[in-house]
Amino acid sequence: MKTPSKGKKVNKAWLHDHINDPYVKLAHREGYRARAAYKLKEIDETVGLIKPGFLVVDLGCTPGAWSQYVRRKLSPGGAAVGDLNGTIIGLDLLPMDPIEGVHFIQGDFREPDVLQQLEQALAGRLADVVVSDMAPNLSGISSADAARGELLIELAIEFAQNHMKPQGTLVAKVFHGPAYNDVVQRFKAAFGVVKPLKPKASRDRSSETFLVGSGLK
Repeated sequence: MKTPSKGKKVNKAWLHDHINDPYVKLAHREGYRARAAYKLKEIDETVGLIKPGFLVVDLGCTPGAWSQYVRRKLSPGGAAVGDLNGTIIGLDLLPMDPIEGVHFIQGDFREPDVLQQLEQALAGRLADVVVSDMAPNLSGISSADAARGELLIELAIEFAQNHMKPQGTLVAKVFHGPAYNDVVQRFKAAFGVVKPLKPKASRDRSSETFLVGSGLK
C-alpha cells in the first residue's frame, strides 16, 4: 500500500485552503485575477496610496491583479473599463493578458531595450507611486532565497530612486527571514518614512509583509 508523499499532502492542504479562501472567492466575484488585489487595496486604504491623476508603476505585475486594482482606483467611477484619470505602467519578465488602460512592458527593466520602452511610456514624467509584488523563485535553501529576495528589493528601491518623484511612495513585498532586518535598513536609508504592513489578505502562515517607503532621501 502506497503512502502519500509529504509533497502531495502539502499540495492537497494548499488546494483545500485556496478553494475555501474568502479572498479567492471575492476575487472571483469581483473579477480580479488574483486574491493579491486585496493586499494592495488594504495598503491603499491604510496609507492613502493612490490618488486621481497619479502615474503608477507596477513592478512584477503579472498576472495583473494589482494593476487591475490601480486601474479601478484611477477610474472616476471605479470601473474596470472606460475613463481613466491617471497612468499605469506594468512591467514583468512574464507575459500578461491585456488590461484596458495599462501600458504593459515585458522584460527586465535593467536591459537597455526594456528601459527605453519604459522611458518612452513615462514620456519625461516621474512616477507618483511604485508598487512591487516581485518575489524570487524559491529554492528551499534559506540563504540563497534570502539573497534573491534582497536583490529584488534593491532593484525596486533603485528603480524608485531613478523613476519616481522625490515625494513619491514605494510599496514592496518582503519576507521575514535572515535578510529582513537588512532590507528594512535599506528602506530606511532610501526613504524618510518607512512603515511595515501585513494586510489581512496575506495568509497568517506566509512570511510575507510589505514595506511602504515615502519621501526619497
